[in-house]
Amino acid sequence: MTVSQVSSDIGRPYEECGVFGVWGAPDAAALAALGLHALQHRGQEAAGIVSHDRERFYQHKGLGLVGEVFGDQRTIATLPGDAAIAHNRYATTGATLLRNVQPLYADFEFGGLAVAHNGNLTNAATLRQALVRRGCLFQSTTDTEVFVHLIAISLYANVLDRLIDAVKQVKGAYSLIALTEDGMVGLRDPLGVRPLILGRMPGNGAWVFASETCALDIIGAEFVRDVEPGEIVVINAGGLRSIKPFAESGSRFCVFEYIYFARPDSVLEGHPVYQARKQIGIELARASAVDADVVVPVPDSGVPSAMGYAAESGIPFELGIIRNHYVGRTFIEPTDQIRNLGVRMKHSANRAVLEGQRVILVDDSIVRGTTSRKIVDMVRAAGAREVHMRISSPPTIHPCFYGIDTPEESKLLAATHSMEQMRELIGVDSLAFISFDGLYRALGYENRGAAQGHYCDACFTGDYPISLVDRDGALVA
Repeated sequence: MTVSQVSSDIGRPYEECGVFGVWGAPDAAALAALGLHALQHRGQEAAGIVSHDRERFYQHKGLGLVGEVFGDQRTIATLPGDAAIAHNRYATTGATLLRNVQPLYADFEFGGLAVAHNGNLTNAATLRQALVRRGCLFQSTTDTEVFVHLIAISLYANVLDRLIDAVKQVKGAYSLIALTEDGMVGLRDPLGVRPLILGRMPGNGAWVFASETCALDIIGAEFVRDVEPGEIVVINAGGLRSIKPFAESGSRFCVFEYIYFARPDSVLEGHPVYQARKQIGIELARASAVDADVVVPVPDSGVPSAMGYAAESGIPFELGIIRNHYVGRTFIEPTDQIRNLGVRMKHSANRAVLEGQRVILVDDSIVRGTTSRKIVDMVRAAGAREVHMRISSPPTIHPCFYGIDTPEESKLLAATHSMEQMRELIGVDSLAFISFDGLYRALGYENRGAAQGHYCDACFTGDYPISLVDRDGALVA
């Protein structure tokens, strides 16, 4: 996110990113580029790779998709070495600038350091103000640079102790990968809100960090385990070791990863995302059945839930909406104008499926409501006789401050409208969301009470597990 916006513009869209790292593999940068391809859904604004050949660091960054930034083999050839970290980025409004593209690299007295970060620091503006007053000169507007300066001013002797010193001063939800001259470090915030997994390449034994398991699959790496909440995993010539500098405080993994952000073929915290989404659809069908002729997903994240709904209800599943996969998501587009145009570019109605039918549309969420309304209008224009919408998340009534893009509360439809008002505004014959208990049953719990303390669902409940220092005005005086 852009730290400069926190105090005055809180609630504007934040970023959701993907990180990847590989240690001990020939052509590490090429593997990192493949990993970024698998994580492209987590960031489509920019991409970057920093590599190391045991003598020096190399870096390349660019705005755009991974294929645009690293599609030329000659670019990969400029990134030699057997260690590399990489980053896909979603930017906030006005922050799609090359200087904000990660990984960030800096030279310290102990040598070079590159950092790639996913998530959001809730005290970034507070720390930034204190660091600027101390004389630190920021080169970007990302909160990732706060880590860099905290490491720089730390009085500890070695880079690992400095990094631990830095993470103990920040608050927020984050996963981070750092590359030094003699090692790689992967870590998660004390509550493990943002994902980070550890893998290993068969044969050469190279270690891999990634935001999701799908990035292991693309390079043929094997899943080892999730990096634990609050854990720092250090990899170097001596092997792997684990450090846990924080008091154990449980896990509050982001439940929205299962609903929307993660790729369906990933496994997060032991749960296959595809199965979770399909089970959500089953729970939806049980709780909010309606007579209809066809179940239609809003692609792509609505597909598994629609399959589950169709299987449980006995209503045929059909692809009544076709998605153009060469257009990026509109959920986090930076302007209303582009967001509105994006619906037309991304989706088209399959009239042969929809005409004359009673349609159940299954989607992952309703945020502002503008996209849902346009999709419903499109389905009706294709001749649908009735349109019923089923949503595979509870109503989003609070903004996320932990790294997932949601607008301020006043722009969240469910925060300002009743269920009936939402139904009328979107233009559907009926509207229903998954219940909290239904959501957590889909993840293997008896109800939300049984799952409480295991997940962050603040965007649905307002139960923020990490203090919102900047939002609450605790800037340094």
